[in-house]
Amino acid sequence: MNIAVSADKPAPKDYASDQEIRWCPGCGDYAILKAVLKTLAEVEAKPENTVFVSGIGCAARFPYYISTYGFHTIHGRAPAVATGVKLANPDLDVWVVSGDGDALSIGGNHLLHLLRRNVDLQFLLFNNEIYGLTKGQYSPTSRTGTLSPSSPSGSVESPVSGTAFALGAGARFVARAIDTAQAHLLGVLKQAHGHRGASFVEIFQNCLVYNDGVHSAFTDRSVAADMQLLVEHGKPMLFGKERDKGLRLRPETLALEAVKIGEGGVGEEDILVHDQTNRALAGMLAAMQPPAMPVALGVLYRDPAPSYDSAVTARVEAGQERMQKGGISTDLSAIMRAGNTWTVKG
Repeated sequence: MNIAVSADKPAPKDYASDQEIRWCPGCGDYAILKAVLKTLAEVEAKPENTVFVSGIGCAARFPYYISTYGFHTIHGRAPAVATGVKLANPDLDVWVVSGDGDALSIGGNHLLHLLRRNVDLQFLLFNNEIYGLTKGQYSPTSRTGTLSPSSPSGSVESPVSGTAFALGAGARFVARAIDTAQAHLLGVLKQAHGHRGASFVEIFQNCLVYNDGVHSAFTDRSVAADMQLLVEHGKPMLFGKERDKGLRLRPETLALEAVKIGEGGVGEEDILVHDQTNRALAGMLAAMQPPAMPVALGVLYRDPAPSYDSAVTARVEAGQERMQKGGISTDLSAIMRAGNTWTVKG
């Protein structure tokens, strides 16, 4: 698709496609799409150099609504396709969009290898704790007791934490955000885009048809200040309407606890400072749940390492150099047409 490119800084609308958006009115996906369009404009992404890859589900319609290249692939296989795209052309800016069912059920194995390999792309996990497209069955992230068409008496399974999964898989960038918290979401997406390697962002998204208000314990305005901890590297982990609550590490148990400054001898110096390079701390932050603890949002973990695609490219270039020095052709077309017998040289 050809689009007009302005000499001025691009606007979000410059990345929007002409396709009719087909999500339910009020779906959280609208807010995420808005934030992604803003992010593309902020980083001045080149449409011809950008690719969105998705699997199956409501979130998977994303590539239709953005004027870039896109692949709407099959259930759970978006990470594998995206890895191939990045290896085929490492210069491309690749985004993967997936839902909790698509990514953590049939796609769990593919996501694990994408993260452990550290492929240089952005992976967005839309988590509404339900299968929305197929009419509300419980998903891998659904809470124990969830009532749904596939669990009419309540789910008996323990839910998967997308963030904990990513940390366990070896992801080097792990973050969380909320669909409707636009300013914060935009900041997280820009940090994810700036990270070299696999960036995993779990976005708590609302499905008002089949699982409305599932995240309300920490997203409702009435409780947000006390139930959301916005972490920033190098800054004390404070929260609350008066910013008088925080986290500290209990030395006797090495566990996090929520405390109030001024009570029980707690001072500001006792509040733990966020270190996004500390994987163990990120794991503890990911495990916090309301009402006992706030939900940690922002970049929980970031510790860059060489990406998979850069390592593969370097290996290929080194191999080609050795072949050339040995007088071996690196022209694939010429090799395939050279005859019926090939000699493999070490």
